[in-house]
Amino acid sequence: MSEHASYDNRADAPPVCPRHPDRISYVRCQRCGQPTCPECQRPAAVGVQCVSCVAQSAREHPRTRTVLGAPTGGDRPLVTMVIVAICVGVWVAEYLSRSSWLFQTFALAPAIGEREPWRFVTSAFLHGPLMHILFNMFALWMLGGYLEPMLGRLRFALLYLISALGGGVAYVLMTPLDSRVGVVGASGAVFGLFGAVIVLNRSLGRGTQGIWINLAINALLPILYPNIAWQAHVGGFVTGMLLAWVFARSKGKATLTYAGAAGVTAAVALAGAARYLIG
Repeated sequence: MSEHASYDNRADAPPVCPRHPDRISYVRCQRCGQPTCPECQRPAAVGVQCVSCVAQSAREHPRTRTVLGAPTGGDRPLVTMVIVAICVGVWVAEYLSRSSWLFQTFALAPAIGEREPWRFVTSAFLHGPLMHILFNMFALWMLGGYLEPMLGRLRFALLYLISALGGGVAYVLMTPLDSRVGVVGASGAVFGLFGAVIVLNRSLGRGTQGIWINLAINALLPILYPNIAWQAHVGGFVTGMLLAWVFARSKGKATLTYAGAAGVTAAVALAGAARYLIG
């Protein structure tokens, strides 16, 4: 009996779901007309469809993707919103608690980076003064809203996290290893997004004039605020450009994309490890 066959052919029999014949259902699929129980119902433009029709429609009309592999129509920058929410939530928690526990536990300092390597990434979710987080979150919101729909959620998340790692490694490479000065902030990751926009726009034949202006403004911040770790900006920017080059060259092919991203990550991690080994 096929999946859409009626469970009982009697005219007076109550309608039952073909996938769950023990369940009576008076709701019918808008596509095939068969009864469908609540578990098998999927929202449609009008009414509901059964899971079988939804699967068949997906086979007949595969979802199109951008040239970089992102599904078309995915305009909501969910990963960007999650990162912003985490950063703001952590900042508020630290401010309200009046405690330095989060900073002491997750900030990056060269002297402890070797023993606690997770700090290379966790430090990108912490911030200092109000202006620090405002600048970073504004830039992240603008760049993420542009890049995430272009790359897709997974590629964008990798871009952000690996750029954060690259920023942390660059800071360690250009700072004495015995330094216990902790650094925090999403600046390295944000500069990675700047670098990615430049590379991807050029690969797609789009202009980059506006991004250079924004980049120059952000590059001036270390002059106005001397405590900003400019080394992380440089490392994140270079890492972001490398990843964007990988994404552009792979042309949406998942295997090439993730293999290339893994290669960039390994190179960054090896550079950090060599710094500690050589001293």
